[in-house]
Amino acid sequence: MTVYGTRPEAIKVAPVIKALEESDSLDSVTVVTGQHREMLDQVNELFGIEPDHDLDIFQHGASLSTIVARVLERLDPVLESEKPAAVVVQGDTSTSTAAALAAFHRGIPVVHVEAGLRSGNINSPFPEEANRKITSQIAALHLAPTSTSKENLVREGVAADDIVVTGNTVIDALLMTVEKKAPFTDTNLEDLADSGCRILLVTTHRRENWGGAMEGVGRALARLARTFPDVEIVLPAHRNPVVRRAVLPHLDGLSNVTVTEPLAYGEFTRMLSLATVVLTDSGGVQEEAPSLGKPVLVMRENTERPEAVDAGTVKLIGTDEERIVDEVTTLLSDAAAYEAMAQAVNPYGDGRSAARSETSIGHLLGSGERAEDWEMEFAR
Repeated sequence: MTVYGTRPEAIKVAPVIKALEESDSLDSVTVVTGQHREMLDQVNELFGIEPDHDLDIFQHGASLSTIVARVLERLDPVLESEKPAAVVVQGDTSTSTAAALAAFHRGIPVVHVEAGLRSGNINSPFPEEANRKITSQIAALHLAPTSTSKENLVREGVAADDIVVTGNTVIDALLMTVEKKAPFTDTNLEDLADSGCRILLVTTHRRENWGGAMEGVGRALARLARTFPDVEIVLPAHRNPVVRRAVLPHLDGLSNVTVTEPLAYGEFTRMLSLATVVLTDSGGVQEEAPSLGKPVLVMRENTERPEAVDAGTVKLIGTDEERIVDEVTTLLSDAAAYEAMAQAVNPYGDGRSAARSETSIGHLLGSGERAEDWEMEFAR
């Protein structure tokens, strides 16, 4: 049984679900919690996944505690009726940790996809760092995306035999979608794609950046729009009103800023492929953009995904307004600085992570051989 509830989870777990559906030895049951609603449904439709159960927990303005409580309450009877041999969760959301806990309470082994990410700061990202650490204490099988993630788990006392390095399933999902060149539902984006102009793609939503920091992001984007009138800034705006109130007022009336609703995953991967520079506080984008050779500036003070930072295609810049302006300006003005980051480096996977995950789950349940650890290679 695979349980997931948000768009990022859905993207990363979709290739695993497809691999489980094609397995000769395993039967797949899918459960969505609906922690995200419309965005989650879009991903399921893109990958052709029809959930067997929908807990439908979505509630506007729900607190983290409410989300966890509703998942626990509504998932438990599903576990009782389905009696799965294992429960698969992905990443570090409230859904994943609550689902892992519900399975643990019933003595069901938990498989953690994308295990072992660590920022080293329990409050950043919040609540993800705590969620992933809690899930690691519960999991029976840890599917680590990289050797760095495996080392984190071993350092915390997880037995090496319980960890398999699979690569990150987001690369499987990316490769499955980016070549499709999904049409944009927003005609402005279709026109932009045809124009050939330089694009600064921006995503921002992190809870720890709410308030003054996110206001600074909005001011920085406005300054960049005025400084570079030939560059189009594209901002798929997160639906959370806290985010929109902080950022969008600063961008009113700027002709080279396109604000859209959140893009469906197929559309987002296409926009990512068109971007010149990516400015983000997202986790997943840090993995996807380097695989397409896009320089990524991360508006965070730390990251649980250090591999691309080490490779030089991702740079941590924090949320200071002046720093954001300076770093983006450098990449848009200095060809040498841009080329130093714009390398097609893929430190996160080879597109076969889901297959390794399916093999590893089968081995946990007594079927087949253990998957070999994936070894990172840099493809330039």
